Amino acid sequence: MLWIIYCEDKDEGAAEIRAAVRDEHLAYLESHEEILVLGGALIADDGVGRLGSVFLVNLPDRTAAEKLTLEEPFRKAGLFKRVTVTRMRKGQFNPSAAPATAQGD
Repeated sequence: MLWIIYCEDKDEGAAEIRAAVRDEHLAYLESHEEILVLGGALIADDGVGRLGSVFLVNLPDRTAAEKLTLEEPFRKAGLFKRVTVTRMRKGQFNPSAAPATAQGD
């Protein structure tokens, strides 16, 4: 089943934590590529600032989704002020509508 994991960065010190833990975070995501449908940073309207992260994952239950977030390096480092895990149902799916490259927005 699909789960949306929505993570909001804390208000202070987030950029420093992101920089310090980025490589560990990316390695963690790569080690879970078999369940990661989509993931990326939440970007401020200015196109520069980071507001958090979002992940769409395919896991059997809420317990597995929660476990994934608890072990995520950004979360373990204290980056997020709030993490929300919500089950979803796939409706429309049109990957060709997504940008061809990841350019921050």
